[in-house]
Amino acid sequence: MPKFRYEAFDDFGRPSKGVLESHSFQTAMEELKGKGLWIVRLFDPGQSILHKEISFGASKVSNAHFTVFCRQLSTLYKSGVNMVEAVRVLSRQAESKPFKKVLQDVAEQMQQGSQFSIACSRHPSVFSTIFINMVRAGETSGNLDDMLDRLAIYSEKEFNTREKVKSAMVYPVIMAIVTIMVVIILMTFVVPRLVGNFAAQGLELPLPTKIVIAISHWMKQYWYILPPIILTPPLALFLLNRNKKGKHFLDYVRLKIPVFGVLWHKQAMSRFSRTFCSLFAAAVPMLQMLNIVASVVGNDVIAKEIRRTREAVGGGASIADQLRGNWLFPPMVVQMIEVGERTGALDAMLLKVAEYYEVEVDAMADRLKSLLEPIMILILAVIVGVIVLAVMLPSFKLMQNMH
Repeated sequence: MPKFRYEAFDDFGRPSKGVLESHSFQTAMEELKGKGLWIVRLFDPGQSILHKEISFGASKVSNAHFTVFCRQLSTLYKSGVNMVEAVRVLSRQAESKPFKKVLQDVAEQMQQGSQFSIACSRHPSVFSTIFINMVRAGETSGNLDDMLDRLAIYSEKEFNTREKVKSAMVYPVIMAIVTIMVVIILMTFVVPRLVGNFAAQGLELPLPTKIVIAISHWMKQYWYILPPIILTPPLALFLLNRNKKGKHFLDYVRLKIPVFGVLWHKQAMSRFSRTFCSLFAAAVPMLQMLNIVASVVGNDVIAKEIRRTREAVGGGASIADQLRGNWLFPPMVVQMIEVGERTGALDAMLLKVAEYYEVEVDAMADRLKSLLEPIMILILAVIVGVIVLAVMLPSFKLMQNMH
């Protein structure tokens, strides 16, 4: 009898994982659901080659491709195309080969009798916990077309917000790289040639020129030290981010960075509200919902507070009461949650919060880009100008001597 490995949550949000012997995916799914578990992941370890291949290539399934897939799937299903055929159509036109393989496998599993949510749960690196839970809620309630439409909107909003923040960050990074390259070229190729001409004429060099020459000589002599100096900061950040305590520290620092910290905080609030709203509308149990929201909010400091809130809510406390006074959750967010809890319209209140922060992120990202562009150009101009001026000072002196 095949063995299936599973990861799931119970109605109280407690995680459960293990191995289950069953005749098929369908019977394994029914047994787990009979135990009151919400399945996050269910797969056959015996098919490890296929699973590893898909997991290895999952990073090639871009957010853009997945967002388009969600919208197309919703449109096809609403048009009356059955789910198996809809997934097959989308697999044939998928641009990403790993994504194409995943969709083909999902279609085959559904053809054999598996539910769409269970077939997707075989590929957790492609289909998120939010996606699987919302699809399962739609299958259970018979309202799958509405859930797919909500998923499409969620994916589009999340993708747009992420791209806005990314675009605001990319420009200063590119300009920093350009500045470093220009300085290296000037110091290692241009400055030595010009200085050689001045030295041949026996000119007394000004102090700024001497400093630039000294830096140029050092860079030419110890060029092998430059790559470690340039690469050490990003490598240190990467390693810190891989460590649990280091990631928590970095996420805290990110929130405290002037200007950019505000942007990241607004993005996290947007993701928190949009995810919470979508899962609440899908009738996912509250404790499991808070677990999922904590895992996708994108900041470990905020996630820790959400998990602390989940523990208190499990004891009967109000979400708004637990978040009130916490600097991570602005008063407006807490107030809207409180109103939603009192009226039973928590999803509607959180949707308003999500839309507000999405607009805020868009506007702030645009302002940052328009502000950073002239600042970065000015910094580059000043650095290059200082080097050029220092090199040209002896020429001015030479011209004076000729007069």
